[in-house]
Amino acid sequence: MEILGVSVPALMSQVLLGLVNGSFYAMLSLGLAVIFGLLNVINFAHGALFMMGAVLTWMAAEYLGIGYWPMLLLAPLAVGLFGVVVERLLLRHLYKLDHLYGLLLTLGLTLLVEGLFRSVYGVSGLPYDTPALLEGATSVGFMMLPNYRMWVVAASLTVCLGTWYAIEKTRLGAYLRAGTENPRLVQAFGVDVPLMVTLTYGFGVALAAFAGVLAAPVTQVSPLMGQNLIIVVFAVVVIGGMGSILGSILTGLGLGVIEGFTRVFWPEASSTVVFLLMIVVLLVRPAGLFGKER
Repeated sequence: MEILGVSVPALMSQVLLGLVNGSFYAMLSLGLAVIFGLLNVINFAHGALFMMGAVLTWMAAEYLGIGYWPMLLLAPLAVGLFGVVVERLLLRHLYKLDHLYGLLLTLGLTLLVEGLFRSVYGVSGLPYDTPALLEGATSVGFMMLPNYRMWVVAASLTVCLGTWYAIEKTRLGAYLRAGTENPRLVQAFGVDVPLMVTLTYGFGVALAAFAGVLAAPVTQVSPLMGQNLIIVVFAVVVIGGMGSILGSILTGLGLGVIEGFTRVFWPEASSTVVFLLMIVVLLVRPAGLFGKER
């Protein structure tokens, strides 16, 4: 069976690949949306922290014999602690300044982190094996679905929707949102707002590291693996709406699928379709699809 001259298995394989890419877009743009929406910081270091999660996963296996499953927890924890230090020592002094200062600081942090890992490992890819439990593929009749790629989609959706629920539907999320709008009022109820802000940033960058661990078996680990991805992720955030949690998740997944379809029917445009859509959205709705007009 064919659709517009393309076989169904070939089309579905590209849709699956788009969903996998969309899962990474969703995870990374979610972390960016959390940090911007609650801290008003444009965290350009997100791609470097995504890379750090993947490289730490490779280093743990290479030097310490620690496998994939423990690193799903340990890598985000380590990068999250690194984020806590960065927020405490650097970002805390910029909250009352223009967004540009935070952008420049995190850009400098990106160059520092990438330069450090590049000086040790170079720019060539470092192979990381798929965990044995998720090797192989599952037949669904008309095609074979790689087990690991299905796991990436399922894990990303679980984390993204769990984060959205925690921020939008729980008391903790209400404190976070209120603390960014009126910190003095929230502090009057006994909430340590500075600590809450620090932990929020740490959690946001931990999401990037978690995505990095998921990406390690899919693509070769490299100190430069976050450079190109973060540009696309910023476009996803702009399309979804800066600071919109649900918008980042839905837009990331949707654009990944659109990329997959474009790769089938118009391969030359697959690397630019996200940016073309961003231009159209900005012309029609500058606040983004799910953003609030000001």
